Amino acid sequence: MISLLLHDIRSAHNVGSIFRTADAAGVSHIYFTGYTPRPYKGELPYTTKPERSIIKTALGAEQYVEWSEHDDVSELLSELSESGVEIVALEQAETSIDYRQFKPQSKDILLILGNEPVGISYEILERCDTILEIPMRGKKDSLNVSVAAGIALYELTRLHQ
Repeated sequence: MISLLLHDIRSAHNVGSIFRTADAAGVSHIYFTGYTPRPYKGELPYTTKPERSIIKTALGAEQYVEWSEHDDVSELLSELSESGVEIVALEQAETSIDYRQFKPQSKDILLILGNEPVGISYEILERCDTILEIPMRGKKDSLNVSVAAGIALYELTRLHQ
């Protein structure tokens, strides 16, 4: 089982794109923490611009991938870790490894994606079993979070086959 944690992601468009990719890759659950925009929970009409943006970019995938919101990211990580979930972040860090070298130690993996310009906080990275990164060969040093999510999710899916 592969699940996602979206922490402090700014763009509702990225959230919608991640939902579509998560559905395509077979992600079982998306956890929302911090100020990441959430999908609409009720009936029509949609009430906020971020909710409408998620609906527009997710193209209905938000209805098929289970999701939940959590106030305390640290508490959520503790609960998941205690239940045997391997906690993995996608981030450029001193201790990160090339995502293609990752060897899962558990059948259940949580992939953490973080804030677009500043990344995942040190406090969250300390809680991770592994930090993965996607090598950058061009002039820019990062990818859009939804693009990076797609690359990492399909590699994790391949490893689970």
